Amino acid sequence: MNTFLSIIHVLVCVFLVLFILVQQGKGGGMGAALGGGGGAAQVFGGRGAGNFLTRGTGICAVIFFTTSVSLAYLSSSGDHALKDRQAAENKKRDDRGFARGKDSAPTPASAAPSAPAPAPSN
Repeated sequence: MNTFLSIIHVLVCVFLVLFILVQQGKGGGMGAALGGGGGAAQVFGGRGAGNFLTRGTGICAVIFFTTSVSLAYLSSSGDHALKDRQAAENKKRDDRGFARGKDSAPTPASAAPSAPAPAPSN
């Protein structure tokens, strides 16, 4: 799922950049540069082309932000198998008594003595 979203994200990003660069701004932009002036004004400067480019930009922007949020959520959720393995390793260390803090209560496995205590000699 992560790979699929990444591919869609990159493709939409490329289309978004192209839609923005082709639109004619106040200074002419790339729309005027593509056709050398008069021809570009007819193709990219018309009302219908503006609506198409504006709608395309809006659709690409919505898809771009949606994939951005989705990828951020997927990456923050982390790898559940890795978290489970880390929890198992922490439990093993707790059972052996290595990772236990001073104030934590002993676990049942570490509370029982492994060897009988020697008898006090008087």
